[in-house]
Amino acid sequence: MATEQLNVLKALDVAKTQLYHFKAVVIAGMGFFTDAYDLFCIALVTKLLGRIYYTDPALNEPGHLPANVSAAVNGVALCGTLAGQLFFGWLGDKLGRKSVYGFTLILMVLCSIASGLSFGHEAKGVMGTLCFFRFWLGFGVGGDYPLSATIMSEYANKKTRGTFIAAVFAMQGFGILFGTIVTIIVSSAFRHAFPAPPFYIDAAASIGPEADYVWRIIVMFGTIPAALTYYWRMKMPETARYTALIAGNTKQATSDMSKVLNKEISEEDVQGERATGDTWGLFSRQFMKRHGMHLLATTSTWFLLDVAFYSQNLFQKDIFTKIGWIPPAKTMNALEELYRIARAQALIALCGTVPGYWFTVAFIDIIGRFWIQLMGFTMMTIFMLAIAIPYDYLVKPGHHTGFVVLYGLTFFFANFGPNSTTFIVPAEIFPARLRSTCHGISAATGKAGAIIGAFGFLYASQDQKKPETGYSRGIGMRNALFVLAGTNFLGLLFSLLVPESKGKSLEELSKENVGDDDTIAVTGV
Repeated sequence: MATEQLNVLKALDVAKTQLYHFKAVVIAGMGFFTDAYDLFCIALVTKLLGRIYYTDPALNEPGHLPANVSAAVNGVALCGTLAGQLFFGWLGDKLGRKSVYGFTLILMVLCSIASGLSFGHEAKGVMGTLCFFRFWLGFGVGGDYPLSATIMSEYANKKTRGTFIAAVFAMQGFGILFGTIVTIIVSSAFRHAFPAPPFYIDAAASIGPEADYVWRIIVMFGTIPAALTYYWRMKMPETARYTALIAGNTKQATSDMSKVLNKEISEEDVQGERATGDTWGLFSRQFMKRHGMHLLATTSTWFLLDVAFYSQNLFQKDIFTKIGWIPPAKTMNALEELYRIARAQALIALCGTVPGYWFTVAFIDIIGRFWIQLMGFTMMTIFMLAIAIPYDYLVKPGHHTGFVVLYGLTFFFANFGPNSTTFIVPAEIFPARLRSTCHGISAATGKAGAIIGAFGFLYASQDQKKPETGYSRGIGMRNALFVLAGTNFLGLLFSLLVPESKGKSLEELSKENVGDDDTIAVTGV
């Protein structure tokens, strides 16, 4: 039997865009800004870490992180993120979105600082403590995914909900860009203050003791924007959908939203849970009937997207080195190499990554989630093949521009595509009492893909004949790019299961105003 939507939720769905929407975007978005900074800044400094802690003066090459250490440093935060997404997603439905929102931010700030203060100056101690604190940093970052997405979706009106959730996620692009800018500024300042010769002239002097401060400053800098938003996170009221539909306190929800919307909302006489009439839980027969296909769609597409997306993001420096866009390591000192890596990644972020996010913001409520995701996976497949097929030609001197343009376009369509939509859709299509949990499960499945990408690409891309020291032979960079193209194509196929949520209320999408005897539409495409 169908039931009426509560007045307070109707008011939210039809509310005009106003200041509180933009405040919510900034408050939730700064969490994602910090998330991206913390997750991806490590990719900028891994070569510097290798030089500082693993350079052997007896060898003729700058030091680099051993295979197992490199995999751990790049992947441990992703493991923490996966765990955090599951735990905080579940906790957000049990205790409330706001109740655990501040805790994730505190955890991120403390562990980011602790990562930069990793103990000692010996490789074993520094890498061990760095990995420990980055796991817990990732745990906090993981909580931000389901909580930020759920809060924004439950605050927004149905007409522009996609735009506002996409805007929160788009702050990730600025976080990535900010990481490269901070690295460029810090490395430039230290290079000019403490000049050092290239490695081939003087191996020991090319590093310099000051380099140890550089990576620590970069890693810790992300705490500043996160700390600045803590107060405002704590000032946000609990979402009306949690208060009314889960806590069953319609009166409190109405009071909170009346203040937020600056308008009087008539108070319902019924309590939220009794109004919906649903008591079934996660993975119950009723859940699988209504949302089983939805969960398969959100988990599979996010998994496949992150395999490709994190492979490309975390190992840009290795790709740029192999195509010759960054000079050989021995021709530079440690900070010169860091500067050049950051500059190259800043160009990709500025030209491909950031614009892609904001194209999604502009068009998500016009084109719709389904078509943007389908288009994104399609274009990622095409451009990855466009790199892989003529790879041997593109890596030759004089042809690097073509490689970088095509590579940047894959990032553009990842972000004007599935990297944004896989974040948005799970926050819209599941019922309120399971929304944060299901988003956390979807995001965690994505991070499982990211872990496979982070660990797998590192080994798979090794040369078939002459791998780097400490690595076994892989399938080569060209074949690894073909594998990523295939992954993107699979993402395209699974995207056919994704429902279209444009212009519909959350209760309509999740069928919370429909009884068990009513007809259920599974995909809604």
